[in-house]
Amino acid sequence: MTAIEDQEIAGKAASYYFLKILDTGMKVMVPTAAAERLGLRQVISRKDAKKVIEVLKADEVAVTSQPWNRRYREYTEMLKSGSPFEVAKVLRDLYRLRSDKELSFGERQLLDKARSLLITELALARRCKEETVEVEIQGILG
Repeated sequence: MTAIEDQEIAGKAASYYFLKILDTGMKVMVPTAAAERLGLRQVISRKDAKKVIEVLKADEVAVTSQPWNRRYREYTEMLKSGSPFEVAKVLRDLYRLRSDKELSFGERQLLDKARSLLITELALARRCKEETVEVEIQGILG
């Protein structure tokens, strides 16, 4: 978030969060009254960041569905949840699956999205560079 400001739009005054999307640099205004409904949340704490790393290290598999299109739907829903813990499960599972067989195009896109989301979140939570987090995740996942 870059700022909170009062603005008048279409004759209605309201308070807005001004956000900058890190991936694209795009700037977005979100009404503060609608933030929770739209899924905005604060960056996770350092303590939760450690828990996310533990999810990446876990031996379990979150989605066991076959064929790939069913897995794709489940992983998509997990990413949409916005939970870093769910995103970590997607990254972990798809990374492991990738070593067993070739991922579909859609699954490769989900893997890239999960990696990007998680690296950004963990870097912000731990106040470190994204490159540091990326190296750590690479080390965990192999």
